[in-house]
Amino acid sequence: MKEIILKTPTSESKVYCGTNAFQCYISEYKNKQIFLVTDTNVYALYSKLIDDTFGSNCPKCVFEAGEQSKNPETLFKILNAMLSSGMRRNCTVIAFGGGVVGDIAGLAAALYMRGVHLVQIPTTILAQVDSSVGGKTAVDMCGVKNVIGTFYQPETVIADPMFFATLPEREVKCGLGEIIKYGALDSNIYLKLIENIEGLKCGSFLSEIVFDCIKHKAQVVEADERDENGVRKTLNLGHTTGHALELFYGDKSHGEYVLIGMYCELQLARKYGICGGQYAKNIEMLVLKVLEKLPQFEDIQSAADVALHDKKNDDDNIVLIVPEREGKCAELKLPLLEYKKFLKDCFDNAR
Repeated sequence: MKEIILKTPTSESKVYCGTNAFQCYISEYKNKQIFLVTDTNVYALYSKLIDDTFGSNCPKCVFEAGEQSKNPETLFKILNAMLSSGMRRNCTVIAFGGGVVGDIAGLAAALYMRGVHLVQIPTTILAQVDSSVGGKTAVDMCGVKNVIGTFYQPETVIADPMFFATLPEREVKCGLGEIIKYGALDSNIYLKLIENIEGLKCGSFLSEIVFDCIKHKAQVVEADERDENGVRKTLNLGHTTGHALELFYGDKSHGEYVLIGMYCELQLARKYGICGGQYAKNIEMLVLKVLEKLPQFEDIQSAADVALHDKKNDDDNIVLIVPEREGKCAELKLPLLEYKKFLKDCFDNAR
């Protein structure tokens, strides 16, 4: 088991990562006033663990699983339940679930009585390597992803691989989407992925690589907690296109759309001479090893319009983070019409 201390100008987070992390570090919250937030899928799997750990009468809000619940209505459902349960300012919100649970519970903790304690217990690979660490909280609104949110650091993150045992195949693929993203940002992670390309879904490998990804993200967040100097923007590699497709179509997981976005944005980097050679081939190989093949979409140019809402954009330009070389990425700005034409050509060429 390993520990990472993430220090920012606003707070300090302790991240406990590895086998038995849950059993070792959740006990300190058992005698505190807590409010647990989870979704229907996670609660169906872990209701006994939750009851045994926090008590069957633990105040909680269980909302319908899925991205469609990541909205202001669910947020206020949680806040109403906290108020009705008599939560005080020294209470602790425990986010027990995947990325949607972590994002919305984190925002509720930031808003309730102007901010209460927050603990993240991520139960998916994606949430462990990415969304539970770094303090981004948000809900979607009017078809725009993460448009209402704030930066609010958890005081504790408990990333235990015990939860991987119940993940369906699609959730493993989803997590690997973010892990491969980190491989394009960190040369150490990249080399480990290449060396283990035939065993990416192996439990022992996932447990090890999760820590490496968390460590990389912690370093980025310490350097740029609030997306102010461009360092944290690198974590959006694959996300500009991935988010646009996810919001327009919505029939796949977030991680799958990140993989699709990475594939497309790698081709953009190739087209503009930013990335090439064996490195580009290896990144494509990793993406397709998990994705298997690029899916086909109808009306791809209308989907591309959704990218206009991306928070990174500069005036009328679509801003993308693309691979460059081992451990380094680059920023590419394209006018919308040029971006739409490229996406259409990218999917047409993949047929």
